[in-house]
Amino acid sequence: MYQYYQPNPCGKSVGDCTVRALSKALNLKWEDAYLILVAEGLRACEMPSSNAVWGEVLRRRGFEKRILPTTCPNCMTIRQFCEEYNKGVYVIGTGNHAVAAIDGDYYDSWDSGNEVVAYFWET
Repeated sequence: MYQYYQPNPCGKSVGDCTVRALSKALNLKWEDAYLILVAEGLRACEMPSSNAVWGEVLRRRGFEKRILPTTCPNCMTIRQFCEEYNKGVYVIGTGNHAVAAIDGDYYDSWDSGNEVVAYFWET
């Protein structure tokens, strides 16, 4: 089920989905998640929002990446994912969006439940 989550301290929607997702999944303040992503991006010489950067942040914190079977491309939405994977902490990637899911709820600043899951990170 969708849960509104906008931890940006200024209340802005600024293309910060990776910061929001990591903030929720790692139980961090928005500012701390932002700084962790910036530091990893600098280390890797990539933008903080790149899949490789936020993936590495999650990997270092015990998450493992999973890819949905290619036999069913474009077949599972975030909403459906949360119905099936309803226990645990996940960060879902759609290719151009990231969202945290915890125990069957997904947390975002907008209802992204119809976005299609490409891969996910789990603890």
